[in-house]
This record gives sequence, C-alpha cells and structure tokens, in this order.
Amino acid sequence: MTIASVHNSRSPESGEAAFAPRAQPTGDDLLATLGQVSFSWDIASDALHWGGNVAAVLRDISPSALTRAGEFSKLIEPSRSIRNDVVLNATASDAGEGVPYQIEYGVRGSTSVPVLWIDECGRWFAGADGKPSHVRGIIRINNERHARDEQLLKLSQDDPLTGAFNRTRLTAALAEAIEEANRFRSSFAFMLVGIDHLAQINDAFGYEVADQVILEVAKRIRVRLRGGDVIGRFSGNKFGLILKNCSVDDMHVAAERFLAGIRDEVVPTRSGPVALTASIGAINALRHASTVEEAMSRTQEALDLAKARRRGSLMVWRPNIEREAQRRVNIRVTDEIVTALNERRIVMAYEPVVSTVSRQPAFHECLVRMRQEDGAYSLSPDIVPVAEKLGLIRLVDHRVLELVVAELADSPQTRLSLNISPDTTMDPDWWASIESLMRAYPGVAERLIVEITETVAIQDLDDVRGFVTRLKNFGSRIAIDDFGAGYTSFRNLRKLGVDIVKIDGAFVQNIPRSSDDRAFVQTLIDLAHRLGIKTVAEWVQDEESAALLQGWGCDYIQGRLTGLASLTKPWAAGESIPLKSAMPIAAAAGD
Repeated sequence: MTIASVHNSRSPESGEAAFAPRAQPTGDDLLATLGQVSFSWDIASDALHWGGNVAAVLRDISPSALTRAGEFSKLIEPSRSIRNDVVLNATASDAGEGVPYQIEYGVRGSTSVPVLWIDECGRWFAGADGKPSHVRGIIRINNERHARDEQLLKLSQDDPLTGAFNRTRLTAALAEAIEEANRFRSSFAFMLVGIDHLAQINDAFGYEVADQVILEVAKRIRVRLRGGDVIGRFSGNKFGLILKNCSVDDMHVAAERFLAGIRDEVVPTRSGPVALTASIGAINALRHASTVEEAMSRTQEALDLAKARRRGSLMVWRPNIEREAQRRVNIRVTDEIVTALNERRIVMAYEPVVSTVSRQPAFHECLVRMRQEDGAYSLSPDIVPVAEKLGLIRLVDHRVLELVVAELADSPQTRLSLNISPDTTMDPDWWASIESLMRAYPGVAERLIVEITETVAIQDLDDVRGFVTRLKNFGSRIAIDDFGAGYTSFRNLRKLGVDIVKIDGAFVQNIPRSSDDRAFVQTLIDLAHRLGIKTVAEWVQDEESAALLQGWGCDYIQGRLTGLASLTKPWAAGESIPLKSAMPIAAAAGD
C-alpha cells in the first residue's frame, strides 16, 4: 500500500520545472515522520512483518528481534506478556471485521539505550477455529507523552518545592513501613522535624526567603539520611522521616545529626544569612505506634512538647499515665458538654461584685455551670478549659449570651457581666447573635458588661480595639479580666477604652502578708484611676484585705468575703441592685 511516486529528472532551474510533477512521499515516509510504523503478525508462524520505515522508527532494536513476535516480546517492559494478554488470551469474538485493541508498553533494545515508549493499536482476526490468526496494526513512539505522564505522576506524589514525598505519599510509605515491621517483627523510627520560627522568617523576609529556608533544610536532612530512609513534606514547616531498623539509641544519634546539620551553619538567602534551629518529635514504632494515625498524632504531640520545653531539641513520645487519663477526661467532658448544650443543661451561677465602701452589689458576674444527669454541677474550671481546647467554647459562649440577655430582659434592675473566650471575640456568628438580641431587647445592652482576658488584649490589640468599639456602640461596658497576669501596659488600656479592670486575684489574696503584692496592687489601682478606669479586686477573702483595698481607692471587690457564685438569683428573692451603685461604672465611660 505504497503511495505512487513520480521522479522528475529535469533541473529545478528550468522554466518548466514549475509545471513538472513533484515526488510524492510514500505511506511509510509519512508514518516515519509521525514516529509510526505498520506491522502484521502471523500468529501461527510467529512471524512479524514491518513497514519499510521500521529502521527509522525503531532505531535501537536489532533486526533479528523484529522478525519474531516472541523475540520482540522479550524486549517489552514492564510486562512481557502484554501483547499475548490482549490478543492470544482475548475473550472477544471476531464477527468478520477483526477485534480492535490498544496497549502501551516500553521496549529496550539493550541496557545501554533508553526505553522507547510505544502506543500500539490494531485488530486481530480470527481463523477458521475462531481463535486469533493474524494481527494488523501500527505502533507509535510516544516518549513525550510518557515523560509528561511521569512528570504529572511525580508532581502528584512529591512536594514540588523540595522534591521530597508529599504528605499523601509519606502516609503511604509510613503504612508500608508499619506493615513491613509487623511482618518481620522489626522496628523503625518516625520523626517530625519542625523548623522553628518559620512564621517570623516569613514576616521578616517574605515567602521567597522562607521557601529557600525550607528547601535548604530538606537538603541538609536528606544528605544525613541512610539508604532506605524516607523524607516527606508533612506540612508547611514540618518534614516526616521514616528511619528503618532504628533502635531508640539510634534515634537519639540520628536526631542530633539532623539538629546539628540544621543549626550549625546559617542559610545564605537573597536577603542575607538566616540562622535556624529545628525541633524534633519522634516515636518508636511498633512499640508505641501500631497504626499510621497513632504514629502521626503521637509524633506531633512529641514535637509540640519539644517546642514548648526548649526549641531546637528532641522529644521522644512515651506513654504517660496522667496524659492518657486527662485525654479520657477530655473525651468524657466533651460528650457531656455537647449533650448538656442539646438538653439545655448549661446554666448560670451569679457572683456579686460589690462596692468596696457600701458593700452593696454593683453587678453580678455570670459563671457557667453544667448540670449533670445526677443533679450535681460542674464548675467553670472543669468546663471552659476543655471546651476551649476542643473547639466547643464558641457553642458554650453562644448559650451563655442567650441566658444572660434573657435574664437582663426579665430583670430590669439587674446588671450582669459575662466572660467570653479569646476565640469568641472574633466570631462573626457571636456578633450576629448579640446584634440580633440587642435589637430584640432594647435597654439590655446598657446593663451588660463583657469581660475579656488580659492575654487577648495583649496579643490582638488592634482586633480587640474593634471588638471594644462595637460593644461600646451598643452601650455595653468592657472589663479586662485577670489584669496584671499579663502585664498589659496602661497605654494599651487607654487605647482600648475599657471601662473596668479586674485585678488578678493571685496578687490580691496575699496583700496582707506580701509587701510586693501590696505595692503592685496599689500601683495598678492608682494608675487605673488616673485614666478614669474603675477597678475590681478579685479573690478578696478577709476584712483586712478589704480595708487595704478601700484605703487605696479600689472601687469594687469580689470573692469569698462578699459571697461566692450561687445558682440562686438574689434579685429573684427580693434583693435589688441600687442603680446609684452601678452609676459610677457608667460614669467612667462618660455617660
């Protein structure tokens, strides 16, 4: 099936050349241009017959290997039986037009030449017995597509920045290591190497420099790995390492090798040298981790402990009875909190905050309580820390807000304060709730005091300033709780525009016996008054402390001396809060 060609013997310079017929390429020439060659295969004799351009297409294959299908199949990678599988072992039937097939494979003429990747498509035709008798087809060289596919596969499995395994492939490698350790009763180490202070490097130099740092750390770790060890990018600043046949002693030696390699030399970057340290969390598997989930979570836990204890160090995970007990408590309390929220068993206790001089209640602080199924109550210290740690505090704060606003609406003579967690200050749903409640209950906002911790005020000054402004626009007051524990500057207090500071009880409870605490508390009260901010002293337990506080001008006190939190509502029993006692708080804000 060759396309006819006409050869013109006249010179192209002659005037008739333009009218002379041109030489036409053969069919094989066209196929060769496309990197293709046709073939036929007689199955009975195993003979292969190729188009005339076979030498141009299959350059590295010896002619002897092209004469028999069996010999050609010996060069196929990775599966030498692939052609037989789709032709000789086919289950389809030939209805007279042949049965089409298509396969992809590689052929290598010798170990000194690269693999040729081939797409083969054709049809096999049946003989009189219905079985494949002969094949006609075309093969096409497709190295570019295979290289592209290989690159896409590599990108899907490897981290594009460092070339290390990505998290998915690292997880698969960890699962294989666990399976292998189970099979051969061996052990290995899994480590998480976390680059310290990478966020600060991002802020100081930009993400390009941070990427240089990450790449350099990966290189330093990789050159210190043994053959067979694995490195993968676990997350932005963390690398996971699988160290095969690694004992506990070997683990410490390897970790120090990695840590020293990272810290001993600065990293040259386009913005200048950057000094680095890293922390490592490690675990011995299968001794302390028998699943991928255990290995990853416990190693992350060990890394967090290393960073909290001393950055640039190693922490090896080991069982801890107290930690496991606390985890079980967390699980139990989490279930209890969710159930109590669903069953409306979150309630309020009220602790009076009284005038230091008159001892009349100025307002009551609302403290969360959870009624258990047996009728007992869990206190705030048992609920709030767990709720904050496990992400449930937003739900609790939403419920507390509803309860406090409802109580303010039902009791027009009351003034209440509520504590909110750091996460709630930036929660848009909480803001939507309070705006809706303030519109539904006019006059409530003016009798609501919102307490935020000093730690929040220090860490997110600009955000907290916006939070304070929005609340004050409603008419509510703002108190800083546990003041003094974080040493917030009074300049920041003035910027925030808070109305009340509640002095941390840790400084108040010992003022009769500690000259340092007396000096500190007296100074706080004096500076707050100079800024027009009211003061509350917490944990006041005796008259001696109250007398000192009154002498220093402290406005309000709360604690054991004046009454601890109670589920009973004092105003429901006939006690009313004199509005004149509460007026100075409003006056502090310029009302």
